[in-house]
Amino acid sequence: MRQIGKRFCFSIAAALLICIASHSASAQQVDKEATIYGQKIHYVEAGSGEAVILLHGLGGNATNWAFNIAALAQKYRVIVPDQLGFGRSDKPFINYRIATYVDFLDALYRELKLERATLVGNSMGGWIAAAYTLAHPEKVERLVLVDSAGFAPPAGFDAKTLSFLNPSTRAGMKQLALLVFSNKQLFTTDAAIDLMLTQRLAAGDGYTIQSLIESIARREDMLDDRLGGIKKPTLLVWGRDDGLVPLAEYGERFKREIAGAQLLILDGAGHAPQVEKAAEFNAALLNFLNAK
Repeated sequence: MRQIGKRFCFSIAAALLICIASHSASAQQVDKEATIYGQKIHYVEAGSGEAVILLHGLGGNATNWAFNIAALAQKYRVIVPDQLGFGRSDKPFINYRIATYVDFLDALYRELKLERATLVGNSMGGWIAAAYTLAHPEKVERLVLVDSAGFAPPAGFDAKTLSFLNPSTRAGMKQLALLVFSNKQLFTTDAAIDLMLTQRLAAGDGYTIQSLIESIARREDMLDDRLGGIKKPTLLVWGRDDGLVPLAEYGERFKREIAGAQLLILDGAGHAPQVEKAAEFNAALLNFLNAK
């Protein structure tokens, strides 16, 4: 099963375990809502200046970026949505796929009157960011892919093998945590697993996750043989210990296929380096954004 986890590319709310209140609570951060295609989309906004949109992965929500918003908001307008089917956004019973999120992201641009923005996506959020850049290159300033998903599964793939991405037991939650986090001692204690499972079961996004797994089985919206179309400045950030989307198979491939892409590898980080190595991640992201 661990090998299966290494071959497929999703994130399950990497910041669930973190006590985020002291990091996310800020007078500058405002909870807002937009209505897109009749659906309520919750998002957090902070700061002013050029727009930076942070996109979470499968099973995630805006809190996955709790350690990053304040640092970015000192210079940029930071927009962090709970994507459709997750977090505090509406969760309609539809056939979710990456193209769904590309359409919703484009509608969010229109709702917020954004002409251009930098996209930063973790895991499935990176897949969405890359797909959006291919579909709407004129609306993307820069692209940052963080342990990104998006490549097709191998021949003979059975969607049932990905059930561990939608855990409903303590054993399943621990198995997933072992793949996601580099710091095993901190993130796989009994207390941590209990907290993660409690929040996972309360999230109410199990249908969304299962629907997206089925979309993968149908090989919808994959990035294979398409990344040559990305011409924007691109930063790839990878946790060296990512057990879901391994550096050698995914990070290096993104670097080969996106011309001029920079690859930053963070030691001591797994699938969510913006959580486990927040200070280093923030510094690297700001350097990239500030470069002219």
